Amino acid sequence: MKHQEGQQAIDFQVKDIYGTPISLADYAGRKLMISFYRYASCPLCNLRVHELIQRFPAFEAKGLSMLAFFQSPAERIREYVGKQDAPFPIIADPSHAVYQRYGVTSSWLGFGKAFALKLPMVFHAVIGEGFWPGKMDGDKATLPADFLITPEQTIYRAFYGSDIGDHLPIEEIYSFLEIEPSFLQSENMGAW
Repeated sequence: MKHQEGQQAIDFQVKDIYGTPISLADYAGRKLMISFYRYASCPLCNLRVHELIQRFPAFEAKGLSMLAFFQSPAERIREYVGKQDAPFPIIADPSHAVYQRYGVTSSWLGFGKAFALKLPMVFHAVIGEGFWPGKMDGDKATLPADFLITPEQTIYRAFYGSDIGDHLPIEEIYSFLEIEPSFLQSENMGAW
């Protein structure tokens, strides 16, 4: 079941890809973004992680913590996404336990739609950034989802992607953090 804004975020107890225990309760009193991705070698997923890593200093300066979930096993995440050295925890959830708790779904229509509508983005991820596809773990049609969580651990924004490359717009994250629009205009980072 998909979650709505204003609902209490659902707790979880997991370990990141290096074995560090993590729970939602660890982030009480802080703003948090939880993102759900497809598999570790997904070019579009790696492009999004790359985009968030670039912006993370500004997000962190405004008090945002981030967690990224992938449906691949930890060793595969370390092999692909791990090369980016993300400054936030990445969690392996091959059983989809937390995906299910947050209502993350899959859609073959959404899988096909991404290739029809986002071919330049796929090309940029693969050729421009070098995020070549590899082994596909889990459900290939899993759609991404992003959640902005308040310090009180309620859902401020629940975003469910309509295709495999559809994520919460960066501008909404900035708005959640109350970053000035002038910063957005001066920022020189291309968004897809």
